[in-house]
Amino acid sequence: MPITETAGGVERARFVSGSLLRHVCVMAGTGAIGLIAVFAVDLINLFYISLLGEKETAAAVGFAGVVGFFHASLCIGLTIGIAAVVSRTVGAGRSEDARRIATSSLVLMAALSVVVGTGTAFFLHPALQLLGATGETARLAQRYLSVTVHTLPLLGIGMASSALLRSVGDARRSMTVTLAAAFVTAVLDPILIFGFGLGLDGAAISAVVSRLVLAAIGLHGVLVTHRMLGRFDASRLADDARALGTVAGPAVLTNLATPVGAAFVTHAVAQFGPSAVAGAATIDRLTPVAFGLVYALSGAVGPILAQNLGAGQYRRVQEGLRDSLLFMVVSVAVAWLVLALGQGVLIRAFSADGLAAQLISLFCSWLAPSFFFAGGLFVANASFNNLGHPLLSTAFNWGRATMGTIPFAWWGSHYGAPGVLIGQAVGSSIFGLLAVVVAFRLAAKLARQQAPDGVAERVADAAAGAVPVLDAPVAPTSAHGEAAALATPQPGDVTGPGPGPAASAAAP
Repeated sequence: MPITETAGGVERARFVSGSLLRHVCVMAGTGAIGLIAVFAVDLINLFYISLLGEKETAAAVGFAGVVGFFHASLCIGLTIGIAAVVSRTVGAGRSEDARRIATSSLVLMAALSVVVGTGTAFFLHPALQLLGATGETARLAQRYLSVTVHTLPLLGIGMASSALLRSVGDARRSMTVTLAAAFVTAVLDPILIFGFGLGLDGAAISAVVSRLVLAAIGLHGVLVTHRMLGRFDASRLADDARALGTVAGPAVLTNLATPVGAAFVTHAVAQFGPSAVAGAATIDRLTPVAFGLVYALSGAVGPILAQNLGAGQYRRVQEGLRDSLLFMVVSVAVAWLVLALGQGVLIRAFSADGLAAQLISLFCSWLAPSFFFAGGLFVANASFNNLGHPLLSTAFNWGRATMGTIPFAWWGSHYGAPGVLIGQAVGSSIFGLLAVVVAFRLAAKLARQQAPDGVAERVADAAAGAVPVLDAPVAPTSAHGEAAALATPQPGDVTGPGPGPAASAAAP
């Protein structure tokens, strides 16, 4: 649904009024479709690779996925900062500043992803060795990554564009960006892997084309549909980078914690052979698809909380946190039920047997409920990032990835590969519960505060249509360069997804 609505020829922030639970459901629902599409790309790749019946190849995809996880986490952290800062600026009525920051954010995303993606290529062999990859498995993983790491800028730009679309409320177009990329992968994978007999190389080529589509459609929505980018102003880049960095910096550190923990778990599982790594890789790719609604909350809740914070609606911030947790509990319960009932189908679909099948069954039956606590951590992190406490998000994620993962997974490894996954789930649950407690205390403290002078009156006037919270498009007059007008979303967009693929349809 759009973040703004038109009233009396002006635009105002939509999330500062109306049902918060409805805002959460629509934003998370549409966001989840797009996010599931991003992760479905990897799941589809693994599915077709598993049909080759080669455990070493499936394990290679697992090791490559851990490296890719670091890259995706970097991009996700940056998009959290982009969505939070742009949404907050929109909520405060500074549309021209929002356009300038949006432009700077894409430039910064492109520059950082080029450095990280290309730099990774020089350290692939030692990185895979540290993860426990050896022999043919290591060689295959390195060959796959040598193609995909150079396309990280495409992934970053696509995810940043999707975040910008969410920040102005265009959730449908945001999810379409990632759905299109997933569709390309679903079509190209069987053609390249089996039709042309390219195997793992075909999967790598498919990933490259998918990222090209992701970036192209995302940029079209930002540049053409919403015209939300202003002229690039190098003199303001440092200031914009600092503004984005206050949220994106801790968010990146926060998100990098998860792949660090995943890397340790992969290393611990690798000692039990390719079958164990293949099983763990299947779980890693299945998890964000099965729990897509929960993963989407981090990005969906942010703009809602940020707009209400910018408008001085502190009690709605607290209510938004509560409704987000309620949504999370219901989503996890449904996903757990589906996984438990469909585990046999999943095991057969991914040609899993032996230890791989045992790990998948364990996850679907007994470890999936740990997402009640992991989901709580996602929601808490979103509140920390958008309410001025991003370092708390960093602390909790790193605590989970280190103290909540390493000792528990190490202890579990004494009981085999299943013990590693059980230990990881237990440690993660502890930190998720602690994060939720802290988030609620901070939200309650904020709700008790009196709104700053003038803010409450301004919001009330805006609700009546007297004073716009978002500036109406005006002729460019900024000394920092011309800014394109933000397109006014149409009222029909409020209903959420219309007809089309997968509900109508990263994420990244």
